[in-house]
Amino acid sequence: MISLEGDLESTGYLKRTSDLELTYKTHPGILERYSDASWVDNPSDSKSTSGWIYTLAGGAISWASKKQTYISHSTMEAEFIALSATRKEAEQIIDLLTDLHLWPRPTPSIPMYCDSEATMSRVYNSIYNGKSRHIGLRHNYVRQLIENGTISIVYVKSCENLADPLTKPLTRDLIGSTTRDMGLKPRRISQ
Repeated sequence: MISLEGDLESTGYLKRTSDLELTYKTHPGILERYSDASWVDNPSDSKSTSGWIYTLAGGAISWASKKQTYISHSTMEAEFIALSATRKEAEQIIDLLTDLHLWPRPTPSIPMYCDSEATMSRVYNSIYNGKSRHIGLRHNYVRQLIENGTISIVYVKSCENLADPLTKPLTRDLIGSTTRDMGLKPRRISQ
């Protein structure tokens, strides 16, 4: 039953969006990552959801929405889990882009956009208090990536975070603006 319902929803989505295509700009070829997390969005198992999207040249090239395997104790911890979860994905994207000679070596720092002010302030603070000690490993991992120049963490307003649709329902207007910012635009008909 669930499969049939999901298939019908997918078919409806594909029908409504068949006139859209992913578009890319030629320059600048900047690789960016947007990250978001929803905290305890499933009360039955108390797990959160991570969502992220990589864009290159203004268009989406990789994205995911995954249930976190670990029960987080706070929104900030859920955000740290989302931030630290995509290192392997970043390595694969960078390796592919360098193999295709589309990305220089050594690789420039990847901006990672996050909409959590608490996470932003904690990521640059090396002091733990009793309330945040449980996120120490993820915190140190993200700090290490910042210190070695692999990533930089940049604050973005929630309404401008391209990963928001991957973790929570949005209004029709926000969905429209977010998908346009991901590079999903009406297909141009060539004559």
